Amino acid sequence: MYDVAIIGTGAAGISAALTLKQLNKNFIWFGSKKLSFKINAAEKITNYPGLISVSGKEMREVFSKQIAAQGIEITEKQVTGVYDMGDYYSLLCGSEEFDAKCVILGLGVEMQKPIPGELDNVGMGVSYCATCDGMLYKNKVMTVYAQNKDFEEEVEFLQEIAAKIYFIPLYKDYEIKGDNVEVITKRPKEIKREGRKMHMVFDDSDIESDIIFMLKSAVSPQILVPGIEVDGSHIKVNRACETSMRGVFAAGDCTGRPYQYTKAVGEGNIAAHGAVSFLAKNK
Repeated sequence: MYDVAIIGTGAAGISAALTLKQLNKNFIWFGSKKLSFKINAAEKITNYPGLISVSGKEMREVFSKQIAAQGIEITEKQVTGVYDMGDYYSLLCGSEEFDAKCVILGLGVEMQKPIPGELDNVGMGVSYCATCDGMLYKNKVMTVYAQNKDFEEEVEFLQEIAAKIYFIPLYKDYEIKGDNVEVITKRPKEIKREGRKMHMVFDDSDIESDIIFMLKSAVSPQILVPGIEVDGSHIKVNRACETSMRGVFAAGDCTGRPYQYTKAVGEGNIAAHGAVSFLAKNK
């Protein structure tokens, strides 16, 4: 049982992890060792205190060195669900389960709205985790929607086990190819379920498959954390970064604008201190 589980390796998650480390708490941190896609993709950052006009890659290097210097580990597993078990939370990562007394969400925010029909079919033909659910559809036909290049390792994993993949990249410099891959560069308009088959619908056509994998940098918080209160695509929090769920805190872009690194770092620190106070009150 961990004191705290942090989800997300953006600026908010980094700040929360560094704070919890200094406060000597037992925590697990889920996310990518490459840190967030937003950080990596930034062309120039000029308003972060202490860093004068740096690229996102340069900022990532500074963050990574600080994380390593503190001896903090990142667990590269995708959390597919956070469930309230009464006096603790259970976090599912495919078939694995991790327990924590409280949770800090640094999820980022979906910059694109979910495709109509996407949320209605989560767990019934739509999945956000290739490594979690891929083997359930071995030798089946898959549709794979990838938001950016960071997901190509997951696509390659699916390519090895799928009979056929319809690959829909939302970026230009994709490197996925193979005899069982058909690349589709059109933007989907809707997801439908017909019997046991899933349909990705376009303006002039649709494709049928057994499963649709939506590989995205951020997912809707109400899908990840059932019961959490949201305002549109954002998680509702108070000034202490407390959500509607006891012992769950949120920080960064997922709590609303402005989408700034400085705001995310501050909220990550607040959320970490809030988690520590929660633990002290609920020994």
